[in-house]
Amino acid sequence: MRNKAVLYWETLRHLKAVQFYGRAWFRLVTPRPDLAPAPATRACSGLWTVSAQRNIKLIDKSEFQFLGKRGQLHEIGWDGPQREKLWRYNQHYFDDLNAAQAPDRVDWHKALLAEWVARNPPGQGTAWEPYPTSLRVVNWVKWALAGNVLTDACLHSLAVQVRWLGRRLEFHLLGNHLFSNAKALVFAGLFFDSPEADAWIHQGMTILARELPEQILDDGAQFERSTMYHALAFEDLLDLINVTRVYSDAIPERWRRLVEVLPEQAQRMSAWLECMCHPDGEIALFNDAAFGVAPAPVELRRHALAVAGIRPQSLATGDALRVVHLRPSGYIRADTSEAALIVDVAPIGPDYLPGHAHADTLSFELSIYKQRVIVNGGISQYGKGSARDAERGTPAHSTVTVNGENSSEVWAGFRVARRARPFDLSVTQDQETLRISCAHDGYKRLPGQPVHRRTWNLSSNCLQIKDHVEGAFESAVARFHLHPNVICTVDASGDSGQLGLSDGHEIRWRATGGAVQLEPSFYCPEFGRREPTQCISIALDGESAAITLEW
Repeated sequence: MRNKAVLYWETLRHLKAVQFYGRAWFRLVTPRPDLAPAPATRACSGLWTVSAQRNIKLIDKSEFQFLGKRGQLHEIGWDGPQREKLWRYNQHYFDDLNAAQAPDRVDWHKALLAEWVARNPPGQGTAWEPYPTSLRVVNWVKWALAGNVLTDACLHSLAVQVRWLGRRLEFHLLGNHLFSNAKALVFAGLFFDSPEADAWIHQGMTILARELPEQILDDGAQFERSTMYHALAFEDLLDLINVTRVYSDAIPERWRRLVEVLPEQAQRMSAWLECMCHPDGEIALFNDAAFGVAPAPVELRRHALAVAGIRPQSLATGDALRVVHLRPSGYIRADTSEAALIVDVAPIGPDYLPGHAHADTLSFELSIYKQRVIVNGGISQYGKGSARDAERGTPAHSTVTVNGENSSEVWAGFRVARRARPFDLSVTQDQETLRISCAHDGYKRLPGQPVHRRTWNLSSNCLQIKDHVEGAFESAVARFHLHPNVICTVDASGDSGQLGLSDGHEIRWRATGGAVQLEPSFYCPEFGRREPTQCISIALDGESAAITLEW
């Protein structure tokens, strides 16, 4: 019981007061839906630019596909235990209204909108929770701005949804949830034209004015430090730029300065995203991150150029070594002519909002010859359970596990108790060599107060990773997870071998300082997808071990 009490204390003591009383208010106070007629819609003063497109989610007129699972509407309905919570959330987002080739499915969309209004009474069920309501409001407005016509029933429902949302804002969660709530209020406030709609604009803009400086760090990163949630936040910012230009005449004077700085913030977000993508064009998997949830980076680039004239930052190096240190967020990107290295020397995220954090401190990802070689495990699901616990845990990441414990105490799906904090960061380089050294204190809570220190040495054709564990400990294992397309062979000596890439290239590896094994592992590049793979593990004999990759 004492350990459980400590776990709760170390988790709850970081929260803001609003998260405590906000949760109590959210649970105890349920407003009545306001069914008053919808306001008139507002005339546009600018043109809507086609939004960033996701993959198709509606594969037949009433068949959805989310998270790797299909569902026929007549079999599973809109709520209930036939599908897990996150699947139901996706069902209510209506992302397909603005997905790839959406005009080809416009008749399906019209029927689905009418079906949703008929089957989801105001204020009831998963459909009316604030987060899916926020995303749905935005998607309905975007669909209308793309040239489609919302029926009177849909317009009335949309107004009811916004009124409901305005009294169910997620101050108890904050972060991306509250940002999405505010975005929906701004979209709806601009779309409709009435004093009520103007109040929605003010309510949404007030939240954005407070949250933008908090949630977007000086290097452009979304503050939860998940590459996937960063891409979603980048899309949010581009959508806000888009809609405020469509309704530029309706922006109140007091909020014009906020609107004017959005492109500058989006430029920084674009640069951060470029640094956190592999040469294959997709995001690195740090913290809760998976492909296919946010629009693909290539689609976000297209949209950023169309909406805000933002061009992606080039990471081309020629023959030189190029390093980008994203200090505020805590990541380092290094490129040579053949390799791309992304290093995590970051705190796990905002202390009061670590729900999407993993115990991955001092992990890294590596591409060579434009192919992923060393990876983190990714994420395949949300909710509570052993699978999510394992995917958030240190052994699922390319870093060091001490005494079989996680570097940060991730638990219960979205909670973190004691958390690792990096220190002693050093970055030195010349034209041919980069050296990154950093330590973290996540294991100091253990007997012997061990400290993990890691050094990366990168040159044009070689990467060496040295791990050192100071203090007393029972066991320490360094793991290097391989992408499923990488074939690992082990020499007779047991401490060296080859990594074969899918295009025929080979990488030589050798390990020192401990017993080497090739362990089974998993790789989760998408929700609902868990691929078997392998990892090279080194069980430290003493305080230090190292692995060297040469290509």
